[in-house]
Amino acid sequence: MKRYLPLVAIAALCASFPLLAQEAKTYPAPSEIVAAAKADEWVAIEPSDLMIMDLAPDSIGRPRRVVIQLIPEPFSQGWVGNIRKLAAAKFWDGTSINRVQDNYVVQWGDATEKKALPNGLALVDQRYYRVQPYHDGQSVVLKVKGPKDNYADWATHLRGWQIAGDELGGTWPTHCYGMVGVGRSLSPDTGTGAELYTVIGHAPRHLDRNIALVGRVIEGIEHMSSLPRGTGALGIYETEGERVPILSVRLGNDVKDVPAFEYLNTDSASFAAYADARANRRDPFFNVPAGGADICNIPVPIRRKAA
Repeated sequence: MKRYLPLVAIAALCASFPLLAQEAKTYPAPSEIVAAAKADEWVAIEPSDLMIMDLAPDSIGRPRRVVIQLIPEPFSQGWVGNIRKLAAAKFWDGTSINRVQDNYVVQWGDATEKKALPNGLALVDQRYYRVQPYHDGQSVVLKVKGPKDNYADWATHLRGWQIAGDELGGTWPTHCYGMVGVGRSLSPDTGTGAELYTVIGHAPRHLDRNIALVGRVIEGIEHMSSLPRGTGALGIYETEGERVPILSVRLGNDVKDVPAFEYLNTDSASFAAYADARANRRDPFFNVPAGGADICNIPVPIRRKAA
């Protein structure tokens, strides 16, 4: 015997469709939130806080420029000061990229280790890998907290950067993709800044508080990440012919054709919405929101400033 829904039930079911349609909500993708951010939610990056590295052209003659933003106070300022002196002295001109380790880092500097360093470079103590919760002439108190982190008590965004911290109040920048750090030998050596590297793989957060982070690549990371991997131990290029020549490294205010850059204010409403969208993808492609995100999965949006 065939069974039929009563007409009253059918009518009720049909009547509910418009209500369901009204309740359906479309969630924007993170990129759409960033694109819709207001002009006053963007913060200009000073040219003097940029470091411009020009590599030798690629195999078909295309120029390769890498733009690095130096990290602001209170983080790693002893090393950043050294880097400014090294750039002013044109130390990296004629040096090279010497190491490309897959899913890890690209490293550059003087492969011969014989090039004279400029005078006046600071020797920075390893305790300044993190900012202490007190003021001692070089550090300032930072009272910030964020969600629980796998490598720290918490992680959050501060002044446009990804940072982590502990319950004692210390804070430090995190080894996310594109971050730039200082090469060093064994402790207590902390490096001068003459040897630098950038992360090109999964975030090696175990390096946090063990190496000084001094900036991040904001444009041109593809010129690093696409390089042939070194065949020597730890991705070292074994011959001079494998190394990628560095033509010049200058601070942004010493280069004429550097575009203006800006980052999305991490205290803004748009950034809050963007961070939530990164942690809970609900735009049409995603079926199941993750319900959270690692700090390195919420990169700070950076763009060229519109003319």
